[in-house]
Amino acid sequence: MDWSAEVVDQVESHWRHQLRPRLDGLTDEEYFWQPVPDCWTISRRGHSSAPISFGTGEFTMDYAEPPHDREPVTTIAWRLAHLSVGLAKTNGRHFSCPPASEQTFEYAGTAQEALRKLDDEFEIWISGVRDLGTTGLAQPQGFPPAFAHAPLAKKMLYVNLEVIHHGAEISLLRDLYLHNGSVTPRPASV
Repeated sequence: MDWSAEVVDQVESHWRHQLRPRLDGLTDEEYFWQPVPDCWTISRRGHSSAPISFGTGEFTMDYAEPPHDREPVTTIAWRLAHLSVGLAKTNGRHFSCPPASEQTFEYAGTAQEALRKLDDEFEIWISGVRDLGTTGLAQPQGFPPAFAHAPLAKKMLYVNLEVIHHGAEISLLRDLYLHNGSVTPRPASV
């Protein structure tokens, strides 16, 4: 069995036929929309209210060390950044790309720039996984230390999970934004 093809097929089909088409037409207003007050987002440098701001360039990503009193709600901008930097980190460690981290990533200040970054990182990642083959996926992943001896397949399946999981959250946020204010709340039944 070609395990590399299976890992790729799992997420590539979802990406091409479900998730990525749902992101077409994303506006800057949606990108930065906060469904509740004090969302974590991408902010112009120096304008974040989060305890920590990561990134280089004009825009930064909100962050705080766990534990949190309450898990923060995040914007589409934050979730796209989280996916992009996660892919960039994997691409840097395993696919001969420059090293990346939350601290060194240059975050996007527009929806279109964010989608371009996500597309670029996803294409590098999916090509890299495809090229690994079954033998490459069986090699130890080496990082982080807790999973150093685990097969690289474990890491690549985790990336699939992140793309599917956060992609679903982004899709839900888009649905909420598009229907915001257009639905009259129904009273709770007694």
